[in-house]
Parts: sequence; C-alpha cells; structure tokens
Amino acid sequence: MGQTTNTDKIIAITFDDGPNTEITPLVLDKLEQYHIIGSFFVIGNLINEESAKVMQRAVALGCDIHNHSWTHSFMTKLTKEEIIKEIEDTTKKIKEVTGQDAKFFRPPYIDVNDVMFESIDLPFICGQGGQDWVPTVSSKDRAKKILDHVSDGSIIMLHDFVGNMKSVVALDIIIPELQRRGYEFVTITELFKRRGIEPKAYNGVVYSNVKDAVPYLELQKQQ
Repeated sequence: MGQTTNTDKIIAITFDDGPNTEITPLVLDKLEQYHIIGSFFVIGNLINEESAKVMQRAVALGCDIHNHSWTHSFMTKLTKEEIIKEIEDTTKKIKEVTGQDAKFFRPPYIDVNDVMFESIDLPFICGQGGQDWVPTVSSKDRAKKILDHVSDGSIIMLHDFVGNMKSVVALDIIIPELQRRGYEFVTITELFKRRGIEPKAYNGVVYSNVKDAVPYLELQKQQ
C-alpha cells in the first residue's frame, strides 16, 4: 500500500523503539487508514514471535524496517566489538523476520562518536521530532512541533514504544494536515532515492533531513 501520486513535496514518517503488540499495531492502523507508508527503526531484543508478526504486517503494507540497535544502550559507552554485535544481531533478525535488509541506522538517544562511525556500515539517521518521548507533552503539542517545522525532504521522528498512546492520537492531526498541504509520504529508502541522494556511511554525519547531512559534533550541540 502507498500513494501513487507524483509530487515535489515528499516526506518520510518514522517510528522508533518497537516492535511491540500494543502501540505498533495502532500506528499501522493509522497508516492504513490514511493510505500512507512509514519506516520503523526497531530494537532487536524486542523482536519475538508475536512482535515479528507486527513487523511482517508493516512490510506487507509497504513500510520498511531499519536498525535501532539490539539493546537501545548508550552506544558511545560500548566497545567496538559490542557496537558491531548490536548492529549485526539486529540486522540479522530483521532479515530473518521480514526478508528486508536494514539500510539505515538510528542511534539510540542520537548519541554518537567516532568509534560508532568506524564500526557501523550504515548511514546514520536522525530526524525532526515532536518530543513525543516526554510523557507530559500532549498529542496536540507533539503534532504542532512537527507541523511547524516540516518541509520537503523532512524525516519525521516519532516513537511506537509501549504506552506511547499520545503519539498514536497525534497521527490523526499530523497525517491529514500534511496530506492537505500536498505532501506525499514515502519510506526513508524511497526518500533518498527520489531525491537522487546516495546516503553515506563512515563520513561522520547524521542525516536530519534528506538534504541535510549534519556533522555529528554539531548535532550533539543541538541535543
């Protein structure tokens, strides 16, 4: 499933910290309701027999699945060997469950260092968030933070962790408004492809927008 219109305004909506059988299916319900697709950055150790079915549903809807590490640790505190294992185990599990190759990596907490760039052979992705990991931020405010700053090529960063119902509700504000503005929702893989940009690994940058490769030291100052 996905939109077939051709537009100059494209965005990717992404979700971190799944998969699970509580919130991730509700997110998929919203994507299906509005006939759009998204991308999911999953935590490897949350993939089990039941959550794997949720991932398979996402792929069947046209979504793609990417790497958010195995344990969602502060990876700057890990050794090179530990970092490699976090990524390889997650990528292997994604492939096993969905048949897809993880093509991007979103660092937990957007916490990065040189060792990570040297160890991880995937482009690093950040995105535009709505502080939706903060329980006190309302659905309306989460949506507003995103809608006030979205532009062509934006990577929207939300979370589908257990209990995060406010972000599910926020989708009923975010998605219709962006559709009204004429945006087409594509996977993050398609976002780069459509813009003719080859995302790079090993170059010390984190992509906050398809056209915006930010040096990670500068990105850390913004956190």
